[in-house]
Amino acid sequence: MPTLKSSAMRTVDVARRAGYSVQQVRNLERDGVLPPARRSAAGYRIYGEIHLRSALAYRALAAGTGPVEAKRIVRAVHECPISDVLALLDAAHAQLDRERRDLGLAKEAAAAISAELVEDVRPSDAMSVSELATALGVRPSTLRHWDAEGLAVPDRVSPRETRRYSPAQTRDARIVHQLRGAGYRVDQLRTLMPGLRSGHRWEDIGAALAARDVSIAARSRALLDASVALSAVLAATNWAR
Repeated sequence: MPTLKSSAMRTVDVARRAGYSVQQVRNLERDGVLPPARRSAAGYRIYGEIHLRSALAYRALAAGTGPVEAKRIVRAVHECPISDVLALLDAAHAQLDRERRDLGLAKEAAAAISAELVEDVRPSDAMSVSELATALGVRPSTLRHWDAEGLAVPDRVSPRETRRYSPAQTRDARIVHQLRGAGYRVDQLRTLMPGLRSGHRWEDIGAALAARDVSIAARSRALLDASVALSAVLAATNWAR
């Protein structure tokens, strides 16, 4: 059985040790995540330690950044100066930091919005699309998209069917805005919003935000593990820079 220090491994050996299929290993080489393998006289791929370590680093990174960014980072290890690799890692950590801060704001906003009472609605309290877009810091087209998806649906005022958001509908838009920022998908919100309008299912929001918190923590841990794996790749390439 080949070990990490083996000088030559077959495709199947790398696949088994990295937890991938043979085809996935070939795809990683095709995509530049693994450097080009040597070929035997018969044309078979011959992999070494650098290939195995690269596959392991990609696996760890993909759990933290997603496959697209993980490929970009590992390719940079093989092709770019170490400063470029570190910059990409810094950006990945910064993205998680932003998500964590946005999640915290969403938790605070959800708690505040859920406690609000919307009463004594008057026509003068309504907002136009442009007014609400400015208040939320989004584009008018975003509000129209939420309208089309049934998330925050305004009234139509004749004769030109102008959209006007009542206080209750403005509250819907605020909820959607906060939860979209916290990572909620449109299809999830379509399920949740009817219950939220009737004053129910706030416990679902709390549970989903808590699950998002767990997901961010897991990705942060994956990035930490990936840093160790990437250091091993750098050591295998003898890039002591």
